[in-house]
Parts: sequence; structure tokens; C-alpha cells
Amino acid sequence: MSMSRLSIRVQFDNGSALGPGKVQLMEQVAETGSIRKAATRMRMSYRKAWLLLNDLKTAFGLPVVTTVTGGRTGGGAVLTPFGKSLVNEYRDLEARATKAAAPQIAALDRAARQKAAGKAGKK
Repeated sequence: MSMSRLSIRVQFDNGSALGPGKVQLMEQVAETGSIRKAATRMRMSYRKAWLLLNDLKTAFGLPVVTTVTGGRTGGGAVLTPFGKSLVNEYRDLEARATKAAAPQIAALDRAARQKAAGKAGKK
């Protein structure tokens, strides 16, 4: 049985945002060493992945990934130190918020389960 979870999206004054999708994309780039492979894993186009990463660069004024063009080594991408810091800060924020909101999340989860159980009983 799974538990409900909190999803954090930080909206910045400049109109940009940082949320679970962009953070997961950065984590996938770090894991795969490739924007294309990260995009494929997330079932999005390379262009969309590139645009999301570029949005972060625009928002913060610093790149979150560094790319190397192909050749004998095949190219690739790595998170910059700033990109790693951004992922770590976001995941820390997420963990702290989840811990602080645990009682409310549990209450909402119980309410949703009761609603679902009521619907199942009406059939």
C-alpha cells in the first residue's frame, strides 16, 4: 500500500520554477552522462529536455550542465557543481517539508482512502 507524498514546486519572482521534473531530469543527466539518454528515460524529447535545462540556466544565470560534443569519446553531459548543489538543495527542502507535513499528509491520505472505500462500497 503506497502513501501519499508531497510534491514541491518553487516559483521564482522571475517567472521560472524548480520542481520534481527538472530535478529528476538533472539527476538522470548525472546518472546517464547524456541529455538524450536522460530525456529518453523520462519519455520526453531531447529538445524539451534541453529547453528545461536552458530554463534553469536562464533563471539562475549559471549552467546546470556542461556538454561535450561527440567524437571518439562520444560526447556527453555532466552536472556542473552548481547543478549538483541545486539538486541537493531541492532534495533537502523536499525531505524537510515532507517530514514537517507528515501528520497533515497522513490525514489527507486517510481522507482520500475513506472516500475511495466509500465509492467501492456503492458498486
